Amino acid sequence: MKRTIYSLLAGMTLLSLGTMVQADEGMYAVTVTNLTRGETFTPIMVATHKKGTHVFNLGQPASPELAAIAEGGDFGPLSTQLLDSGVAYDVASNGGLLAPGASTTIMVKTADDFRHVTVTSMLIPTNDAFIAVNGIKGPKKKKHSRVVMSPTYDAGSEPNDELCANMPGPVCGGEGGSPNAGGEGYVHIHAGIHGIGDLSSADFDWRNPSARIVIKRMK
Repeated sequence: MKRTIYSLLAGMTLLSLGTMVQADEGMYAVTVTNLTRGETFTPIMVATHKKGTHVFNLGQPASPELAAIAEGGDFGPLSTQLLDSGVAYDVASNGGLLAPGASTTIMVKTADDFRHVTVTSMLIPTNDAFIAVNGIKGPKKKKHSRVVMSPTYDAGSEPNDELCANMPGPVCGGEGGSPNAGGEGYVHIHAGIHGIGDLSSADFDWRNPSARIVIKRMK
């Protein structure tokens, strides 16, 4: 996967791949704030789906679809999987990068059987770090909100060598996905940037939580 994949997504203003409209259809406004000092979020994927859907489990290997996000910011495979399997009602994105300290709001459709929400995005520059809301229940009543603080997770699918050749984005400009590189082998809490490669920990390290996500029912 080339480093250009996330930039192609950044040119989109909104990705919305909804299913057929239901009589009970509503809308969530999902606001994501980047709480890090030096990391940028790739285009953020928001999905509404059925109960029991989770895109990862801590301590278990990352799926190829999750690894595509964590290594290269490409949420296309995961959004396709969720929609094609019938578990998702809608998938949407902000379509651009989110700088440190900045916020973005993404509108996504929901329905009574699809009130659970997943949010995910890669941190750049990193090897395979991502933030996520992993299938939580959204509010049912209009104007009600739910706030989630996300740590940074490590997909465990790529070694954290901190070498620019292996990290996409405007800082490094390296490659995205590395399906045969190997890593820790399971999803875990990311240990941050330690300055062992091309990155300065003073500039790019963080402390959790890394993102604030507000899910508000609009209708």
